[in-house]
Amino acid sequence: MSYDLLLIHTCTVKKFGSVSDDAYGNPIKVWVDDATDDCRLTASPGREIKVGAEVVVADYKLFVKDTLDITEQDRVEIAAIEYEVLLVQSYSDTILHHKQCWLRTVR
Repeated sequence: MSYDLLLIHTCTVKKFGSVSDDAYGNPIKVWVDDATDDCRLTASPGREIKVGAEVVVADYKLFVKDTLDITEQDRVEIAAIEYEVLLVQSYSDTILHHKQCWLRTVR
């Protein structure tokens, strides 16, 4: 079975950026859709991840293709639920194979 067949969900990567300016010429910052691709979301028993000076618990793992542009500054939307990306790890054997991301639900 190929890796692509295991990716049963569709996710949208969102990046923080400006779409327009307010009345005073200041950029309005919002989460903007960047890319949509196949993925697989699984529940995790919880993993502590250090984010800056804070330790947070990741509740989900997301598996994506190696070609998807995703970083720890992004958010991911799957089935109308938004998640914060806490950690992105790349996995390879001889070539880059896939990325595993640790997520938590945006509150």
